[in-house]
Amino acid sequence: MKLNELEAVLEAILFVSGDAVALSVLADAIEMDKATTKAIVKSLAAKYEQEQRGLRIVEVEGAYQMCTAASCYDYIRSVYQNVNRQGLTQSLMETLAIIAYKQPITKAQIEEIRGVTADHAVNKLMERGLVQEVGRMDAVGRPMLFGTTKEFLRYFGFTSKAELPSLEEGQAEEQEETREEEPES
Repeated sequence: MKLNELEAVLEAILFVSGDAVALSVLADAIEMDKATTKAIVKSLAAKYEQEQRGLRIVEVEGAYQMCTAASCYDYIRSVYQNVNRQGLTQSLMETLAIIAYKQPITKAQIEEIRGVTADHAVNKLMERGLVQEVGRMDAVGRPMLFGTTKEFLRYFGFTSKAELPSLEEGQAEEQEETREEEPES
């Protein structure tokens, strides 16, 4: 098969799937090794980006997914009024950050860090598909453990959890902002 035919097959698979497709599945489909398949997918993704197309191919934990370009969101929303991408409240963001950095974590541990109950926030994050149950703690009562999902990665534009900014970076930026806000004496 020629390169443009391989790209067309991969493009069709990603389009039809709607979800992230593992590299191994894509490689099997075009009967190529993973390295070659990854190079073809990356090349195709670069073409979409370079040509400023309305679609993008994004990597999510070693899998690939076709999605719409962020720049097209307002136009899509104007056509499909039921598209509702609400932002996250401060409470949800705090809870999500705790889960992202401390996962797997229980509600009790989240509550200990935040100082308030976490039931509502965790339930809302689960409804939005950003958080999921990832197991149970081996302790009395076997409390649920929570972690982030692939949707979390897509929502924030990460390809893996390893891309989360380090806490030291965030703390350094926060300290710098605090210094800038302090009045000079």
